[in-house]
Amino acid sequence: MAGLSQIEMQKFETLFAMSGGFVLNFSNQNFGRFVSSVVRLDIFSKKYEAYGSSKAKRLRAFWEVESDVVVGKLLEELISYYQAQIDLGIQDVKKLNDKIVTDCLVIACRLQGKEQKAESKVEDFLIKEIDETSVGLLKLPSSVASIIEQRIEEIKKCLKVNAPLSVLFLSGSVLEGVLLNIATQNPSSFNQAKAAPKDKFGKVKPFPEWSLHSLIEVSHELEFLGLDVKKHSHSLRDFRNFIHPFEQMSTGFTPDSHTSEIAWKVLKAALHDIGSKVN
Repeated sequence: MAGLSQIEMQKFETLFAMSGGFVLNFSNQNFGRFVSSVVRLDIFSKKYEAYGSSKAKRLRAFWEVESDVVVGKLLEELISYYQAQIDLGIQDVKKLNDKIVTDCLVIACRLQGKEQKAESKVEDFLIKEIDETSVGLLKLPSSVASIIEQRIEEIKKCLKVNAPLSVLFLSGSVLEGVLLNIATQNPSSFNQAKAAPKDKFGKVKPFPEWSLHSLIEVSHELEFLGLDVKKHSHSLRDFRNFIHPFEQMSTGFTPDSHTSEIAWKVLKAALHDIGSKVN
């Protein structure tokens, strides 16, 4: 059982809008997929039916059944998801007082036995001056480098004509391609990382089966991505998920020029971190 006090649980219930059986704006399918990607557990198994079958009741049971570390990891990722929804301006996620968010993050980090490190808000991140990193510094195979260069040029064109969805999808694909290349160049380190994704038999998955979430997490663990860049890269990953029309429809998300700016800034920051690490 996780070491959460009643007051701490109430804070998370408030942050995740758990009244009525809901958890933020997750559908059942998306919630199951999210939990599985973070802690490789099925939140809809009978194991978590002690209080009922809704998402909120299953999450409450999860808090009681699983260890501090597992619960803390999921809570931290749910906080990141909440922050990404606020950054995106998703209408069905209510912005709460920053103190509640900070308190919850401190609790999640405590459960995992790690110190909370300050993360910048998206506004702070956007005002940073980040120079564009030459693709040549990323040490990509020549065939891949030419494709990455073409996509970056297309991103710039989409920014000029205000085509935000195209910017989001292209930026996400470039980030995934570059991180996958780093993984293939450093197979031992990536496969041995704590955040490396495993199959149901406990074996690390082959790189082509890694999600962008896993690539970001391991790249941060191995210091290819800084903390702020990791956080905002997950926001970019959330943006890219809207390539599915029904996903966009279910959230009421409408990207704009501000969204494009975030995506491009995140990509530039990630490439800068990677370029600094590999050289």
